[in-house]
Parts: sequence; C-alpha cells; structure tokens
Amino acid sequence: MRHSQDYIELENQVGAHNYHPLPVVLSRGEGAFLWDVEGKRYLDFLSAYSAVNQGHCHPKIIKALTDQVGQLTLTSRAFHNDQLGPYEKYITDYFGYDRVLPMNTGVEAGETALKLCRKWGYQKKKIAENKANIIFAQGNFWGRSLAAVSSSTDPVTYREFGPYTPGFELIPYNDLESLEKSCQNPNTAGFMVEPIQGEAGVIVPNPGYLKGVREICSRYNVLFMADEVQTGLGRTGKLLACDYESVKPDLLILGKALSGGVLPVSAVLGSDEILLCLKPGEHGSTFGGNPLACAVAKAALEVIKEENLADKAEKLGQIFREELSQLKFSWIKEIRGKGLLNAVEMDPKHKHTALEICLALAKAGVLAKPTHGHIIRFAPPLVISEEDLRRGCEIIMTTFKQFN
Repeated sequence: MRHSQDYIELENQVGAHNYHPLPVVLSRGEGAFLWDVEGKRYLDFLSAYSAVNQGHCHPKIIKALTDQVGQLTLTSRAFHNDQLGPYEKYITDYFGYDRVLPMNTGVEAGETALKLCRKWGYQKKKIAENKANIIFAQGNFWGRSLAAVSSSTDPVTYREFGPYTPGFELIPYNDLESLEKSCQNPNTAGFMVEPIQGEAGVIVPNPGYLKGVREICSRYNVLFMADEVQTGLGRTGKLLACDYESVKPDLLILGKALSGGVLPVSAVLGSDEILLCLKPGEHGSTFGGNPLACAVAKAALEVIKEENLADKAEKLGQIFREELSQLKFSWIKEIRGKGLLNAVEMDPKHKHTALEICLALAKAGVLAKPTHGHIIRFAPPLVISEEDLRRGCEIIMTTFKQFN
C-alpha cells in the first residue's frame, strides 16, 4: 500500500509545480470530514474554497450524478438535451433572473460576464468600438486566466504573464467615491466585484457599500457584476452575499458550490437585455450546460434550500467568531467574516507564519489554508454540526495557543 509521502513524491516528479498544498493526501470525504490514505480523519475547514458548501459526497447530489451518468453525460450544445431547459428554468426562477448562460469553472463564468458586459456596452450603451472600460476592485481574485491576472493587483498572480488584457481599470475596494469617479467615464461598461473579497483574506466592506455600488452603477448606466463564486450559495449566511443589502446585480456570477463540489459547474445570470446581446457562435463551451452538470447543479441548489444551509451558516458563523474571540493574543490583529466564511489575520511580523499554524492544525485534525502569508481562512461545509464546529474551534484555539 502506498503512503502519503509516496503520492506526494509522485506528484512532485511528474506534475507541474503550480500549487503548494499541505502535505496531506486525502482519499475519502463525507459531510464535514475528510480521511487521508492512512485513515486519519480531519475536520475540513476549507471546503475546497467553498466548493463543497453542501458537504463532501452529499447523498442527494451523488444520487443525481449516478442517476444521470448512465443515461447521458455530454452532447455538446450542437444538440438540445432533456436536462438543460429544466435546469435553466429552475436556476433562473431560483435567483429571479430572465436568463442564464451555463459554463463550467468559476473563471469561465467571470470571462463570460466580461464578454457579456462588453457586448452590452457596444450594443446598448453605444460605446465606441474597442473603447469599453471595465472596473475591478484592487485585491480581487476571480481566477488565473489571462483576463483574470490582467485585473489582479497581486504580483504573484500576474508577474511574467504579460502583455495584459487592455480595457481594465483598478480602483480601491470599499471606496464608493472612486467608483463614482470611474463610472463617470462614458466608456465604462461595468464594475465586477466580490461582495466579500475571499482570496484577499475575507475582506468585508463597510455597511452600505453594496447598496452604494448598485445606486452608482444604475445612475451612470454601468453594469454591476457580482462575483459570488465563493460568497454565494449560502456561504455567508444568506443565499447570496448581496442579499445582506437587498441589492440585485445586473450579472450574477456563480460557480464552486453550484455542483456541491461534484464536478465543474458555473453560470452567469442576467436580464434579456444583456444576455440576448450574444448571438450564436459568439460564445460557448463544449461542456457548458451538459446533461450531467445540469442534473447535479439542480440537486445541489435543492439541497441548499431543503436543508436551510444559509440560515445554518449564519448561526454557526456567529458561534465560530464568538468562540475564537477568546484568543486575546497581541499578534492576532482581527477575526472577521460573515456566516461560515471567516478569517484570522495575524501580525505579519509574528515569529510564526500562518503556514506553520496550518501545518499544526492539520496535525491536530483540522484542515485550513493560509493566504498572503499571515491570514488563515476558515470555511467549513455548511452541513457541519454545531458539535463538530465547536470541536474544530477548540482545536483551533488550542493550536493557536502553542504559537503564542
């Protein structure tokens, strides 16, 4: 039998070194738990970056997968299939939009939103050809395509990948004054923003920010594009993080937990006016809207409602932050978040790194991952029980005390 180190060495020998994972080799998952190849059990406090909000291998989602997989998996969009229309009707009703464009990964959904935004800008706002401007917030992260890295402010993400995509503008996050100034440019077509910045370290904007974004975008006829790939689908304690301020974006970008972590599924939802700007042949994907993905995504969305996962995330998130607030160390700068999307920010000058703490957490049975060297995100599956959440908090606090 192979051991963890065997698998790690094999990856290092034949795989590209574009990730730096913790030295844990996982082989099984169920609910909020994961097991490594040696059989050790862990509490998952990362949820594949919020892709498994419904928990690992949720039985209803797996049943939808297995029921469909023996019937039909892929036709491409060269033909119709009997799963696409019902899924499109379900998801548009679910979120209150006219239309949906199904894709696969979150970054593809982001790219799709940008293309829709530019098309709309030229056709409806009458921006001069090749002059469309799209605004992003500094600290954003929505993937690693060339367009995504072109909109990034993180040198690790964009360095040595130029030349970069033109027509992008960066402004400070959580800054309505800068947004209004940029929206006054008649060539500005849209503003793409995360309601809470995930990769940046769970940066929560000031109350009223999203409402202000909506008002400014409406005033200047600029599309408000909400990247809810990580913050959506119950993660922050509401179905969408935008729901905290009762705002509706013009384009809603979803991914990750849209399939419960079973396979890549993403979507962009919007109005007739925007989505019908695209004509046949102007955008698409071989796997986008495939029958298997449609069946799985519908089940994944049903689970979120049937199990009240957004409400559960809200309640458990409050417990999580209350528990960790007991950590009164000078080097812990802030504990923040909404729902079950949370982070602990450390003093960057502390003698121990976030990675060291995450390695100790894994040894103690909790899996989490650092970001930017001094921030640890904690985002367990929304199906986690209160008992298991409190057990995880106890392990986290005990581990942090070891580094005081």
